[in-house]
Amino acid sequence: MNPATWGNKAGNAAQTAKPATASRSMGSFRRRKAFWCYLFILPQLLMFLVFTLYPIAMSYVYSFYRWNGYGPLEEFVGFGNFVETVYDPVFWNAFKNNFVFMVSLVCVQVPLALILAIVLNSSWLKGSAAYRAIFFLPVVTTTAVVGLVMRFIFGAYKGLVNEVLIKLGLLDKPVDWIGSIDTALLIVIVVGIWKSFGMKMIYWLAGLQSLPKEIYEAARVDGANSLHQFRYITVPLLLPVGSVIVLLSAVNALHVFDLVKAMTEGGPAFATDMVDLYIYRYAFSSAGEARVGFASAAGIFYGIAVLFISLLLGALVKMTGGKSSQGH
Repeated sequence: MNPATWGNKAGNAAQTAKPATASRSMGSFRRRKAFWCYLFILPQLLMFLVFTLYPIAMSYVYSFYRWNGYGPLEEFVGFGNFVETVYDPVFWNAFKNNFVFMVSLVCVQVPLALILAIVLNSSWLKGSAAYRAIFFLPVVTTTAVVGLVMRFIFGAYKGLVNEVLIKLGLLDKPVDWIGSIDTALLIVIVVGIWKSFGMKMIYWLAGLQSLPKEIYEAARVDGANSLHQFRYITVPLLLPVGSVIVLLSAVNALHVFDLVKAMTEGGPAFATDMVDLYIYRYAFSSAGEARVGFASAAGIFYGIAVLFISLLLGALVKMTGGKSSQGH
């Protein structure tokens, strides 16, 4: 063999080996990257399995037993807990309150948040960042603290609301806003709207800031005023975003345990009782024997109802988004 060709063969072999080495190195890097990713996910996955998935799975088992939360499962009652839930008027009263709370928040809070978002998104408004922070402040405030403070503000004696209304001449004597069956749920709804108002405002602001400014400039050139721009540009373009906001608001409003627990504990006479509080009362009742099996059945029944409502709203959102996209 000619020694002159040895160098060429060695060079060719080295060039062939380089891609193979690079490929192995890349594969090794990807495996190490995947290993560290799975390692960092592992604690969160274990926490989810132990504290979320396992309790949910066991609640299905408990729902078929008459069980107080202690000792082994002994008395199997089949669908007895579900039947008792369906025939319990207190459960349906709590369900009705949940539904009223949800509808009130969606119908009042979402449009008001849109109006405020439009104002805060206006170029002529000075200090809009400060206003946004002020309106968002209740969202980051602990709900339990808000509930306790509201109990004093709406309290019958020396409550801030009563004192203001009496000084303005709108009331002759203090009103027990939270202690009255006629007004307690209304006050809870008002506080609920105020508490989560800032979050809906942020959603709307994100939607408004994603709209193309060229369309508004073209509309102004054509002589469209602010009302026309809102009617024919803002509303149609925001419809898909608004549908999602409505869906999120409705689903979140169906879980209002902490606010009601802090403000009224479901009273007076179950006027502000919610299903979350109903389940909590049976599962961890301090008065009488706890009924974890029955509470599990009520929770599963309510979960199915929430799932049904979410699917229904999701279908409406999809339908609204489809119509919006067809319109453009």
